[in-house]
Order: sequence, then C-alpha cells, then structure tokens
Amino acid sequence: MNKKYERYIEYIVNDIEPPYFKNMEDHYGLKEEEYELVLSKLFNQPVTIKGDHVYDTNGNVIYFENSDGFWYKQEYDTNGNEIYSENSNGYWSKYEYDTNGKLIYHEDSDDLIIDTR
Repeated sequence: MNKKYERYIEYIVNDIEPPYFKNMEDHYGLKEEEYELVLSKLFNQPVTIKGDHVYDTNGNVIYFENSDGFWYKQEYDTNGNEIYSENSNGYWSKYEYDTNGKLIYHEDSDDLIIDTR
C-alpha cells in the first residue's frame, strides 16, 4: 500500500461516522473491496463482511446496516459477552458480567438500570 493511499485510509477511519457502508460509498468513493480494510482499522480487529453484516473473528455481528439507513453496532468482551450496543435511533445499552459470565449489570438509554451485584 503506498503512503498516500495509506494516509487516505487513516483519514477515513478517523473521520467516518455511521452509516459506514453508505458513507464509504457516497462520501469517500470507496469500492466494496476496500470496505473490510477500513472497517478492520475502525474496529481495531480483522473483520468479515457478509451482506449487510460485519463480523469479528469470533463470528459475532459487530455492525449491521440496511438500505434505509438503519444501523447498529455491538461490542463484546473476551468471553463473547455483549458489553455495549447502540443504534441509529439513539438507543444504547451497556452490560457487565461476573467472572462466570453471569450478567450483573445492565444500563440503557431508557434509564433502565439493573444491578444484581
């Protein structure tokens, strides 16, 4: 990868906001074969794109976007537990687990807080 192209990809990674697929095409003029490169850097891990879904190396869906502009993204801990999610409607949730993987805390944008500690 030449330095100019590398700098352009880094610029996109630092600048882009969801909906990622739409913005990569419309705002940055990227080709579909460049999407995995950008999203891997954006999510700080290798990703696979299948249709409208982006998967991490463990097979977890970490991003989805449809043609209507709706999107959601999710983050997971090292045990595969979902720890954060958000979507284009402004909804978000956070989760915490104990060492056995049992959900001990949940908080979301609807002011729901569940603490079982």
